[in-house]
Amino acid sequence: MADGALSPGVNLEAFAQAIAAIQALRSSVTRVFDCLKDGMRNKETLEGREKGFVAAFQESLHSVSRDLGELERLSNLVGKPSENHPLHNSGLLSLDPVQDKTPLYSQLLQAYKWSNKLQYHAGLASGLLNQQSLKRSANQMGVSAKRRPKAQPTTLVLPPQYVDDVINRIDRMFPEMSIQLSRPNGTSAMLLVTLGKVLKVIVVMRSLFIDRTIVKGYNENVYTEDGKLDIWSKSNYQVFQKVTDHATTALLHYQLPQMPDVVVRSFMTWLRSYIKLFQAPCQRCGKFLQDGLPPTWRDFRTLEAFHDTCRQ
Repeated sequence: MADGALSPGVNLEAFAQAIAAIQALRSSVTRVFDCLKDGMRNKETLEGREKGFVAAFQESLHSVSRDLGELERLSNLVGKPSENHPLHNSGLLSLDPVQDKTPLYSQLLQAYKWSNKLQYHAGLASGLLNQQSLKRSANQMGVSAKRRPKAQPTTLVLPPQYVDDVINRIDRMFPEMSIQLSRPNGTSAMLLVTLGKVLKVIVVMRSLFIDRTIVKGYNENVYTEDGKLDIWSKSNYQVFQKVTDHATTALLHYQLPQMPDVVVRSFMTWLRSYIKLFQAPCQRCGKFLQDGLPPTWRDFRTLEAFHDTCRQ
């Protein structure tokens, strides 16, 4: 270590003595563990062995305490080295006299050290991942990628007429399901889906992407006092609250950003399976009711009915 790097604010003599004190402390600690390892030996009587062990152990602990105190004394004499880091002009922040009120420089140093550590661990992770080679080589993947047609870029903003056509086609697909489309807040669509005489669903859409669903009973009020669809209040019945939770899970399952119309159609197909909410038994236990509730879960692939606890 060069003298020029330690000279500002560092007592070199005390620094050398502190290194010697650290060595002495390490030796004292080693003697403590050696004493514990040797135990009670070289005494004829049990009382003599115990007294000898206690005396040797106390002497070792006193040596550790003495060396530790000497090291603490020397550490106060060493001084604080200047924190010169390659942070360009940010070092001028350390000259701020109100460092305790605006510790920008110390925080910047912390961020710099954290960034270096993150870069180091990222390099290690990259090396480990590269060792786990896949069956398909990069060249094969490159060739297959060239053969595949490029996916058309999608956008979250679709023409309202296109959204209306998709909803009208879905409405004609399911005779027992009626869909009313409205746009109370501009281009974003809101759907009121009535499934037979079983339930009503409020679907909030952003273009052709479903953001939120609220399921309520067929006889429940779905409008606010000013005549708009109520998209915030929950159903008064636990069974429809459960179906609302399952519908939210279905939104996370049916995800295909490249073809949002397929997502909406798949979700509506899944929602149509609740036409027999109070008539279909559970496919696992065969019961109609469990804890006072019918089977509220519908499988995403088979659309079979299950109780919430039976689907596990």
